[in-house]
Amino acid sequence: MPSSVLFTVASLIWGSTFYAITLQLGEAPPAVSVAYRFFLAAATLFLICLVRRDSLRLPLRTHGWMALQGVLTFCISYLCTYQSEQYVVSGLVAVVFALMVFWTPLLSSLFFGTGISRRTIACGVVAIAGVALLFWHSIGAAWRDFQAGGSPAFIAGVILALAATIASSAGSIVVTKVKEQCENLPLTMAWSMLWGASLVTVWSLAHGDSFVIPSSPTYWGGLVYLSIFGSVIAFFAYFTLIGRIGAQKTVYIGVITPVLSVLLSIKLEGYRPGPVEFAGMVLCLASVAWALRAPASKPVQSANLNNPLETP
Repeated sequence: MPSSVLFTVASLIWGSTFYAITLQLGEAPPAVSVAYRFFLAAATLFLICLVRRDSLRLPLRTHGWMALQGVLTFCISYLCTYQSEQYVVSGLVAVVFALMVFWTPLLSSLFFGTGISRRTIACGVVAIAGVALLFWHSIGAAWRDFQAGGSPAFIAGVILALAATIASSAGSIVVTKVKEQCENLPLTMAWSMLWGASLVTVWSLAHGDSFVIPSSPTYWGGLVYLSIFGSVIAFFAYFTLIGRIGAQKTVYIGVITPVLSVLLSIKLEGYRPGPVEFAGMVLCLASVAWALRAPASKPVQSANLNNPLETP
């Protein structure tokens, strides 16, 4: 499948998952919903592997890398994100997540020795500016509330969001190490999600969360969408892209996602953005186009080194 299609699929799905998440609010503790999501996603991927007659056994060393990917991508990142949104507006969380365009090349340089070009830095600055403008009014309202003596939990929410972005960026570069151990992406995704969901469960039990079984059809509809589309399909596209074009470019899916979320809000919730928000959309899209057309950094390992990116 062309890289442009994979990029578009992951962006469209993750841009729509915000609505599916709202269908689950209040039905179960957030961490419990995260555990349900990735247990169901892992079960789906294991079933796919069984249908393909793949062996589910992998060496212990491979499990070490998959467990690391699971704890970073499917445990810490999601737990911190859900918790941060209890304290700060989702728009600010989106801006913080845009920092992944900096964290990912920084961590890749630190651990794998890949270079960081001026163009990469410039693209990142434009991307963050675009996302900030996109949520300018909601961020401003939250900041004014904090200055007026609002809850100090605001700072905790920002710190949690930062932790989530760093964990996500680290998980993105761990993907290359997992691929070195095993080329079977559905299988490694299944084990990584199972590790992540198991660790979320341990945290939830220690936190005293109740593993209730919601009865609402909308909750289960949202859960199925988040598990199959938001986890299995979107992460398959995302991890495949990392193998082809590197994490530094793939991470720009996170810049497109909030733009699509706002567009869906216009359609589903009657949201009416102003000139500032539209300027933010333009900057976001420009940064992505600029980044994807930039010369690629030397990848650690890729099965498609000679295939240029087909940009969406």
